[in-house]
Amino acid sequence: MGLVRTCADGVLMMDSEQTTPASQSIPFFSCGFRPFFLSAALFAGLAVSAWILVLTGVVNFASTYSARDWHVHEMVFGFLPAVITGFLLTAIPNWTDRPPIHGRELAGLWGVWVAGRLLMAWAWFSPLVSSVVDGAFLAAVVGLVWREIATAKSWFHAPMGVLITVYAGANILFHVRALSGEETDMPERMALGLIMVLLALIGGRVTPNFTGEYLLQQGANQQPSPFSRFDGLSVVMVVLAAGAWTLQPQAKGTAFLFILAGTINMIRLSRWQGWLTWREPLVFVLHVGYGWLVLSLLVLGGAVFEIGLSAAHAVHALTTGAVGVMTLAVMTRASLGHTGRAKHAGPLTVSIYTLAFVGALFRVFGLTIGLPTTVMLGMAAVSWSSAYLLFAVCYGPFLLRPSLHES
Repeated sequence: MGLVRTCADGVLMMDSEQTTPASQSIPFFSCGFRPFFLSAALFAGLAVSAWILVLTGVVNFASTYSARDWHVHEMVFGFLPAVITGFLLTAIPNWTDRPPIHGRELAGLWGVWVAGRLLMAWAWFSPLVSSVVDGAFLAAVVGLVWREIATAKSWFHAPMGVLITVYAGANILFHVRALSGEETDMPERMALGLIMVLLALIGGRVTPNFTGEYLLQQGANQQPSPFSRFDGLSVVMVVLAAGAWTLQPQAKGTAFLFILAGTINMIRLSRWQGWLTWREPLVFVLHVGYGWLVLSLLVLGGAVFEIGLSAAHAVHALTTGAVGVMTLAVMTRASLGHTGRAKHAGPLTVSIYTLAFVGALFRVFGLTIGLPTTVMLGMAAVSWSSAYLLFAVCYGPFLLRPSLHES
């Protein structure tokens, strides 16, 4: 249960404003959430649009790997690590009581991420050089995380360092297999399984906590069920299902684990009183995002038995649904809180959530309602990528300028 508390503490502390330095010469590099949240949003919006153009033959570019491998890699090991890094670099100072990574060090880390995206998109150098540069980013993040934990002797938070180390290892394994001409499906599942666990851990703590905070403010009598052994069991089941999926994706035992994990987490979600938060989308969206995680677990299990959605659509329930909605939920809330703004979702923020949700619906269920493949992909890509581009437009000025409490 130590890891569950670790992740929750980090996110809950991110909801305060304590980690933002009082003054920096360049606000954009004053705290990790600024460059990485904005860059992740811009990249998600542009990369998904580019993928659809490449897939439909409208444009062609010589990427380091095949178009399919580029798309998967850049979503799993390009976009997502930027969001996770923005979260970690903002949360770690609260875990360790050390100053946040900022200034030149933060700018250098961000530069490595940008270089990785450019080299993966265009084959300016050999695939080996591109893969080394790309792999260096997560390796550097691992080094920073462990440095901060070790310097502060905050070994209670070591499990997060382990998870990020495994994530970096999955990226390296992807490159090794791709350069060797082998299938990259195992490191892809390894990374996505890790994301399932992080969503169950972090989402499973912040969602009821922020819900309880909101319900108290509203004077409601109901409260989410407190964290219990049942919650711990729900996380353990996701870990088991993700591990089995990494190693044996077509095994019947894996399918049973997914269905069991999905069922238990559905019950977990129902214990959080989410329907009472519909008046505040900043909170309600967390329940929606966790619902997508539950759905992805169930449909991944059903796909093995050839019941319901295919495995590819089941994976997109996780990526476009759970990941898409939850990352935007965290990015919007943290960006508002850390720049000194009220934690409330206005109309434009609601539009961001809606676009991501609709894009996921089209991607996962579009074919089942009879849409042609090209129409389904186009509508899903336009809606989902627009959510991130709208985040960049609406929240970019907040992230580029000093926080209100610094003015």
